[in-house]
Amino acid sequence: MSGVPTSFHIGPLLFHTYGFGLAIAAFVAYAYARRRLERAGLNVEPFARFTFWLLVSGLIGARLANIATNWSYYSGHPSRWIAVWQGGLASFGGIGLALVVGVVLQRRWWPGTKLTKFTDALVPALIAGWALGRFLGPQFMVDGGGHLTTQWFGLHYAGQVGKRVPVPLIQGMEDGLTWLFLLALERTRLKQSLGVITSVGMIIWGLVRALDERLLLGQESHSGSVGVQLAGLALALAGVVTLIVHWPRGVSAKEIEKPQINA
Repeated sequence: MSGVPTSFHIGPLLFHTYGFGLAIAAFVAYAYARRRLERAGLNVEPFARFTFWLLVSGLIGARLANIATNWSYYSGHPSRWIAVWQGGLASFGGIGLALVVGVVLQRRWWPGTKLTKFTDALVPALIAGWALGRFLGPQFMVDGGGHLTTQWFGLHYAGQVGKRVPVPLIQGMEDGLTWLFLLALERTRLKQSLGVITSVGMIIWGLVRALDERLLLGQESHSGSVGVQLAGLALALAGVVTLIVHWPRGVSAKEIEKPQINA
């Protein structure tokens, strides 16, 4: 973003501003998720190891997806495959691989806990971390903006000509509102039905991400625009199926709106 350096030196070392922002967001998400797991009565002892492998698998998946959707750039240049410091991560690739690894590790380290109870505690923290990451990460990276715009809300981004739609800020607000909605949902009787919080989070996040890609980024995306849109719709569809399976039978709208009273 104009006025904020995208990188800086400390001695001979080069650091990227967005990397520090993402690190802060990751730490906040980790601390918040750990707290939510504790409140849900789950053992948090293996959570640090769980988080480490999620981050590793997420990074690998995001990189592989970016390579696959930008093959013309990487083909014939193996050295570019590992040059993560130059950018090039596709979020849905990271989510896809991390999801598989997360399910396997959850069954291994929390064998007596239902997956839906675990994800209901985890998903709001992940969305909150993603919201913070949008504000502190892509907002301060090269080519971080969306389409060209002449509107008052347009911002200048490094590596892009003209004012751009501030997609990172928009996505941060969208994810923040989604997080607040899930917290509000947890205050209703639906919290008693495992899987509902997870399902609603999947539906909203998937649809919003697909629409953002279609309307705000489009073919200017470096992560495969069509692939991101399809992945977002697939996530939302999976959320709908999960919601149907876990929706509580016989719960009226009035009961849903009534906040839960904790003794």
